[in-house]
Amino acid sequence: MANVVLVIDMVRGFLEPDYPLYCGGSARKIIPLVQRLLEEERANGSHIIFLCDHHAPDDLEFQMFPPHCVAGTVEAEIIPELVTYAEEVIPKTRYSAFYGTSLEERLRALKPDKIIVCGVCSDICVMHTVADARNRDYNVEVATDAVATFDEEAHRFALQHMEKILGARLMAPAEEQVSG
Repeated sequence: MANVVLVIDMVRGFLEPDYPLYCGGSARKIIPLVQRLLEEERANGSHIIFLCDHHAPDDLEFQMFPPHCVAGTVEAEIIPELVTYAEEVIPKTRYSAFYGTSLEERLRALKPDKIIVCGVCSDICVMHTVADARNRDYNVEVATDAVATFDEEAHRFALQHMEKILGARLMAPAEEQVSG
């Protein structure tokens, strides 16, 4: 079977300025790298699934974070740079893309050799999705150049945790694989 690429929360609310949970310039820098990954994986026959924050106006998550990505708002839309890759979109309401969604059923039907994860936030939704995928015994790779978060220290911790504790493979950029 082919691979599945999970694109986590590449939505306007996290990647465009003037929204309360804008991840900043480091997150904007991954956009072309996510595009390149999706082009390569699409050419290899991989299935691409976008998982997007999509909250009710009174979501309990807003007790911890400011209201964001409310269903039906511009904030919850996939960023324009990636929308052409979004053939399958699954809305989510929690950190893990598995919680309360159809993702588990889709993966069971697709039977991927491995799951490749990219997107934001590496220390929140990416890490929790990777944990749940590993708990379901999927082979998981994290595209290290195509994930980002608000806080560089938290980003480094998340990558180390996903590799050392969760057993995900960290997939370095092609140039690092050649030289490193």
